[in-house]
Amino acid sequence: MNLRLVVENFMKYGVLICIGCHDYRRIDLILSTVLYALVPCHLFVAYIIELGAAQHAKGVLGRLKRSDYDPNHDLFEKSRSFQATWYTIAWAHGINATFCLLVTTYVVYHHIHHPMIGSICQVHAIIVWLKNCSYAFTNRDLRHAYLNPSSATTIPEIYSQCPYPRNVTISNLAYFWWAPTLVYQPVYPRSPSIRWLFVAKRLAECFALSMFIWLASAQYAAPVLRNSLDKIKTLDVASIIERLMKLSTISLIIWLAGFFAVFQSVLNALAELMRFGDREFYTDWWNSPSVGTYWRTWNKPVYHFMRRHIYSPLVGRGFSSGFASTMVFVFSGLLHELLVGIPTHNILGVAFVGMMVQLPMIYFTAPLEKMQGINGRVVGNCIFWISFCLVGQPLAALMYFFAWQAKYGSVSRLEKG
Repeated sequence: MNLRLVVENFMKYGVLICIGCHDYRRIDLILSTVLYALVPCHLFVAYIIELGAAQHAKGVLGRLKRSDYDPNHDLFEKSRSFQATWYTIAWAHGINATFCLLVTTYVVYHHIHHPMIGSICQVHAIIVWLKNCSYAFTNRDLRHAYLNPSSATTIPEIYSQCPYPRNVTISNLAYFWWAPTLVYQPVYPRSPSIRWLFVAKRLAECFALSMFIWLASAQYAAPVLRNSLDKIKTLDVASIIERLMKLSTISLIIWLAGFFAVFQSVLNALAELMRFGDREFYTDWWNSPSVGTYWRTWNKPVYHFMRRHIYSPLVGRGFSSGFASTMVFVFSGLLHELLVGIPTHNILGVAFVGMMVQLPMIYFTAPLEKMQGINGRVVGNCIFWISFCLVGQPLAALMYFFAWQAKYGSVSRLEKG
């Protein structure tokens, strides 16, 4: 956006920014606070579940070490005890974590009106659900190594600082709750101290970018979206394409600002406060020579979770890498629909379909990444940016905005009046 477009926007629409115009309801704030306060309760239940599993594992190991115990049944007892315990623990963790997510989803969809407040609640609930899953899976592997010391050689050396079951504590789980990662470890690399000036800079960046996103959304994105509603109703394809192209510029700017605010500012500030040592939250995704590279580099915490707990286990069980990748995107598509459809009170399936469309694009652009020379990588990068800017975000934003307007009207009190 250059200065001419800024002046033209103000001449055409005037000042659309209004602090008190959004329909924030008191009940939305109360319910979101209650939902956040319930999360520690579910984490405490997860701790109790793992504490029971750890006590059972110690009991089994104690019986195996008795002098009068028959060594011929040693391996059988370990395997039987581990499998029986894991099924019980998996069900308990699954019910606890899923109940937390279902409660938040139900409350957000039926009782929290404002989409931004609902989105914050839904994002937090999904993050905690993923963390609960990782906590259960990782402790399962640690418990198996504890009962089978011969397999402990596969355990990372850093884990020896807090071996199983000493890691099953409230403080350990609480640290994982706040740590900027979705993959549980008993121990993480830690920085020596907190740099408070660094934290202040990152929080200042987040605040400034949040204000910019709000201003850009209200002054530039909202008018384009509103002006597109009549074109969608009449299915004016040419005008819809023109609106998508116009929306692509501001949506890209808002997305980039949001990306920087979250992955560079918020996560680094949180990592500094937690003295979390691993700060690689993304790599140079903007240079992606293929669509697959983008999905592996733009969101490292989610990528590590998917690879650790979905992709690698499936491949390890004999499934093909293509099938494992498909399952990753099916799972991710469901999460994206929960993240977008629930807060906007419209389950359209657009977010899910958008994730599924990534699969053929990944397979189509993968050969370009492997071509000799730079031409293939340049073409792959162009395909990524065209799909990213013109098809993905603008179309999804337009569809969910149209569904919201058709169901509720605007979230602005001025427009309702």
